Amino acid sequence: MTVSAFLQQPIRRLSERYDVHVALNIRPGESLAGVENLVTVLPVSIERKIMPWRDLMALWQIFVLFRRHRFKLVHSVTPKAGLLAMLAAFLAGIDIRVHTFTGQVWVTRRGLARLILKNMDKLIARFGTYALVDSPSQRQFLLDEGVLSEAKSGVLAEGSISGVDTMRFQPDDLARKRLRAELKISGEEVVFLFLGRLNRDKGVPDLAAAFAALNDERAHLLLVGPDEEDIAAQVMKLTEGCKDRVHFVGYAAKPEEYMAAADVLCLPSYREGFGSVVIEAAAVGIPAIGTRIYGVVDAIQEDVSGVLFGARDISGLQAAMRHMVNNRDYRLQLGQQARTRAIKTFSSDRLSAAWLAFYQARV
Repeated sequence: MTVSAFLQQPIRRLSERYDVHVALNIRPGESLAGVENLVTVLPVSIERKIMPWRDLMALWQIFVLFRRHRFKLVHSVTPKAGLLAMLAAFLAGIDIRVHTFTGQVWVTRRGLARLILKNMDKLIARFGTYALVDSPSQRQFLLDEGVLSEAKSGVLAEGSISGVDTMRFQPDDLARKRLRAELKISGEEVVFLFLGRLNRDKGVPDLAAAFAALNDERAHLLLVGPDEEDIAAQVMKLTEGCKDRVHFVGYAAKPEEYMAAADVLCLPSYREGFGSVVIEAAAVGIPAIGTRIYGVVDAIQEDVSGVLFGARDISGLQAAMRHMVNNRDYRLQLGQQARTRAIKTFSSDRLSAAWLAFYQARV
């Protein structure tokens, strides 16, 4: 999923100059659509959850791969893969070991869980030779927390892991009309969109509560993404009085179409590395309402491409939603400015060029 969602453009650019291998947990018979002819796929058994015995087996498997291929550079993404890859690369004697940090699970944890997960990030940084971070504010947070050092960390371009494909994510009137017709939403009604994994750390219950308190017949709430924690049941309970204006869609292969059908993206997360969905929506021409936390403050420029509010502040979120409903011209202006900013600052061409420049400076 990480490769498909974020890494295709950088892989394409890197493959023009380098021999690229991709090691990942892939099912038998699966291929990496879009880059299958550009890379060598190396299947490895990495589980997402912490499973000590299987993790040790995966570490050994990755170590053997690295010793066999003698890569010049190893680059990891996601926390579990990062810890295994950086340790295996260190043990295998790989010269250049890079990890990209895209957010910290431990930010919302307490006690022993926070300590363990934070120290895992410290180990990733210690075994690596350099750390990339997908937003300036996240990098500052990791510096302040003692996870990273100033000299061994940086951000590509203005942030994000790979930017936004502005050819894929763009306004689409046909998709807008078709999806609104399917959902029985008129062209004049305002659609607030959440797109991503439905869980508590993403603040979905807060969004449901704010939408219910908004209590405006002109507004609809559209939730697109897999339900990881039975959030749908909680959302329906919170929005009992307006459930006819709440719409659930599971995994969407073409999220850009749902963005085109919406008017405002909502990202009420408690933690976020950057918020790629924000710049994707921006490229489609819709503004965002997001929490004032590290990562999101880089994706949303306040009063230019969207509006910020305090994490867990349901009344603040409600007020921002109400302002968007009542001020159509303001909403449209933010959307136009968001699209201009996404194209200029966060295009995938710019980010993939930054990836290549980063590699060329080291290899």
